[in-house]
Amino acid sequence: MVKHIVMWSLKDKAIAPELKAAVDAMKGKVPSMVDVECGINYNPSDAACDLVLVSTHKSKEELDVYQEDPVHGEVKKLIGPNVVSRHVVDFEF
Repeated sequence: MVKHIVMWSLKDKAIAPELKAAVDAMKGKVPSMVDVECGINYNPSDAACDLVLVSTHKSKEELDVYQEDPVHGEVKKLIGPNVVSRHVVDFEF
C-alpha cells in the first residue's frame, strides 16, 4: 500500500473550503485510489500549510495511474492557480 500526501500553502485561505470539497468529491470516482482525506489546517504556526490531501493506493503503479486520472486532473486545475507552495510525500506501508 502507498500513502500520497500533498500539502499546499494557498494564496488566499478563504478558498480552502472550496478546494477541500473538490478533493473530497474524488472519493469513489477514481478507481486507482483506495481512499482520500482532505483537511484544512487550523494550526497558526509559520511552518504550517493551509490544506492537506492524504490518499491511499494499492501500489506505486496505482499511484502513477491516479496521477493521470482525468478526475484528478480537474482537481489539479482548480487547485494549481491558488497555490503559493506545494509539498509531497509518498511512502509505502
